Amino acid sequence: MNKAARGSLLGIEHLEAKEILSLLTLARRMNPLKPRPLLRNKRVLLLFYEPSTRTRASFEIAAKSMGAMTTLVLSSGSSIEKGESLLDTAYTLRAVGADVMVIRHPNAGAPLLMATHLDVPVINAGDGMHEHPTQALLDAYTILRHKKTLTGLQMAIVGDIYHSRVARSAIHLLSKFGVRITLCGPPEFLPDVATSLAPGLHITRTVEEAVRGADAVMVLRVQKERLAGTKLRLQDYISRYQLTMARLKLAKRDAILMHPGPIIRGLELTWEVADCPQSVIVEEVHNGVPVRMAILAKALGKVN
Repeated sequence: MNKAARGSLLGIEHLEAKEILSLLTLARRMNPLKPRPLLRNKRVLLLFYEPSTRTRASFEIAAKSMGAMTTLVLSSGSSIEKGESLLDTAYTLRAVGADVMVIRHPNAGAPLLMATHLDVPVINAGDGMHEHPTQALLDAYTILRHKKTLTGLQMAIVGDIYHSRVARSAIHLLSKFGVRITLCGPPEFLPDVATSLAPGLHITRTVEEAVRGADAVMVLRVQKERLAGTKLRLQDYISRYQLTMARLKLAKRDAILMHPGPIIRGLELTWEVADCPQSVIVEEVHNGVPVRMAILAKALGKVN
């Protein structure tokens, strides 16, 4: 099997800190309101096997802001519905002229499989429970818009961590910079061994302990169907783990509140918390565009 094509972004785990900082620095130079034709005549293929709003839209806007042409292929309404394999779909899309492929897939490892069989960069837009590297990068970018450095920060992550590719990528990234991370959620929503994700993680069962003194708090989406498979009733989860203003006030006064979306108001967090001055949830979405501009430009070798 070949190595992944140069420029591919498949995950955060194996990136070095300097590579991450390079992408974040490049993102600061990107402004979708002042288009730069860095990707003129390039074709960006968006291959989405799962629903997406924020990731898909921001990749498309990022590509078009740099002059690229985009094509969206969904699993519904394409030959994927007829049983075409992932690799045959990839070969087809490469044959029609794709210069870079952005893929979201329900199976972990799907982007890696594509990247090792294609001669164009592949960008992971989320693969199963594995990783979501571009979300981790935009979250780090967002934190650095409010904090001078990542080093030494304290971060709380609350919710369904076990099933969250967002959490995995965030943990991989933040741990590379010495961020102290506390995980909180029901036992069924926590990793079996925290150190399997990164050394130095702390797990607690109470939101109060998790957020106390935190510089940033990330709340994760909780799917009601997964909650139904635990010992907790909906009201039990809300009582024990919902982020309220009283709980958020235990964090530092300048702490920021994050959520990768989509948010479920009244379950994971209250309406008041979602819209409070500390919330950067909408800002995260906004920051997804310059970060993904940087990722695409880097993938296609259009920057140093």
